[in-house]
Amino acid sequence: MSALSTLPLTHSWPLWEQPRRFELGHVLNSAITDAIEPLMIGEIAPHHAGCWECDLADNSLTWSGGVYDIFGLQRGVLITRDEAVAMYSESSRAAMDRLRAFSIKHKRGFTLDVEIRPASGERRWMRLITAPICIDNQVVRLHGIKLAL
Repeated sequence: MSALSTLPLTHSWPLWEQPRRFELGHVLNSAITDAIEPLMIGEIAPHHAGCWECDLADNSLTWSGGVYDIFGLQRGVLITRDEAVAMYSESSRAAMDRLRAFSIKHKRGFTLDVEIRPASGERRWMRLITAPICIDNQVVRLHGIKLAL
């Protein structure tokens, strides 16, 4: 068992807190970052944000333009979850996978700061705010906000 797996899941929160956790998304309004494309791929402003969704049936991703910018990818390019997760540092990926599994199993949201290495090369930190979407008491999708730090 790794040291990381013994850490408590301190960033998990109940779904009834979702309006408070996602208030940040309303303040930042990812539609603004979608409307303003950077001059160069991978170029972002501080606190650049975007919305995302992952369908658990097939792990397909839907990203707003701001998320593509954070990951240093051309907007609209198809990317698999495996390709996106490969851009996370090993420790961040492990923490995110643990919280993701916990979120799905217990129908809870989570917030986590992760280190990524975008396609543009330089490492950066990103805040991941995630909540499950439930249909008939089953988690079918995860969605949230990614915020460049």
